Amino acid sequence: MKREVMPSESRRWAVPEMAGILSNKIPKDELKPGDHIYSWRNAYLYAHHGIYVGDGMVIHFTRAAGQEIGTGTVLDRFIFSSSPSHPSDSPCARCGDQSRTEGVISSCLECFLSGGELYLFQYGVSAGLFIAKTRGGTCTIAPSDPPEHVLHRAEFLLQNGFGGYNIFKNNCEDFAIYCKTGLLVFTNISVGRSGQAASFLAATTAIVSTPLRFLTTGVSGLAAVGYGVYCISRYVSDIGVRRDVMKIPVERLILCPGPLESDPATTTDTSKGKGS
Repeated sequence: MKREVMPSESRRWAVPEMAGILSNKIPKDELKPGDHIYSWRNAYLYAHHGIYVGDGMVIHFTRAAGQEIGTGTVLDRFIFSSSPSHPSDSPCARCGDQSRTEGVISSCLECFLSGGELYLFQYGVSAGLFIAKTRGGTCTIAPSDPPEHVLHRAEFLLQNGFGGYNIFKNNCEDFAIYCKTGLLVFTNISVGRSGQAASFLAATTAIVSTPLRFLTTGVSGLAAVGYGVYCISRYVSDIGVRRDVMKIPVERLILCPGPLESDPATTTDTSKGKGS
């Protein structure tokens, strides 16, 4: 029996899946409410993420423009907030002056992009495609929830907030992934749901890992082993693979702030039932 292909599905997968390795760029006229979008900043150093909600508007999570991200590392010198950066004397006609706004905000698509290109974050990708996309923060193995659930979470968090911004545990990508999946990490570890943060930590592990020197003596061999460690670290940190996640209703997220405790009744096994 031939499977019926939904319009939104055919839009994403009209070409073979592996073609997505090169780019996730998408035309603006193909955006649909509930899409997780992103745009690269600072010469592709990092990307800013948000949820497109329709009518040319995006809900996203950010620090105020011009503020340091506060990691306590050298990153503070060159990574800054992705808030809309119109000067206060010439604000966006649609969004107003958001140059000092922080938290969960709503901006027009042009302010969100801030002159950058538009990309679509992919959900429910295969393990092979995930590993092939060597740059983190572009896709996940986890499936997306229906658009109406995504929009409900985004609108609710716009009114109620998403906690304090943290580049490694609670950043713009974490916000967008939660809106799309409802999944939160319940263990107290050093990285949240963000693929960008996981890639950074995976690269650090591959570079500084002392045992690597004992596995090979050649430069090419060391590079191969290091790349293998990087890929494995990224894979096991993906929200669609790891087991320390729970499906949390957005209303509970606001009513019960702070670290989550494991609850067998609500724990979601993301290794099963993958499918949009």
